Amino acid sequence: MVKALGLAAGLAVLLIATEAHAGEGQTELTDDQEAYLREHVWAVLGTGRKDGSPQLSMIAYEYDGADIAISIKSYTAKWKNVLRQPKVALLVHDGRKQLIVYGTVKAVKDDPERRDLIRRVMTKLRPEAAALDDATLTKVLDEQQRTAFRLIPEKAFLND
Repeated sequence: MVKALGLAAGLAVLLIATEAHAGEGQTELTDDQEAYLREHVWAVLGTGRKDGSPQLSMIAYEYDGADIAISIKSYTAKWKNVLRQPKVALLVHDGRKQLIVYGTVKAVKDDPERRDLIRRVMTKLRPEAAALDDATLTKVLDEQQRTAFRLIPEKAFLND
């Protein structure tokens, strides 16, 4: 399937879409899409504001082959937006090459799930974070008012 995505500059990019569905709403990513997600750590998360306009935020993420873990703070617009409307878009770009993932987010505020999701992201950013004990990590997350998103990919488009 070929789709066009309008960019802010008014350009159109043709995207080759692979939509092989693995289960209830979740898509099976291609090997190239999975490799691209694993090779990167920074992305732009798009959520919807109350008035319907988009909210864009630079975030760090970690993909484990099943879902995308995202660490955020509970007082941010993106947290509030997702509680209201869990459908999001994630743009992972590298120059002109980009992967766009559409999916549904589960907002996670309780441990151990919150701690486990955030540990994944922290470890991707700083491998030594894997060694933090659960109690210490939980204390840091509470002090920072950190929560997590679990993004389940439903559609993905990779283009270069």
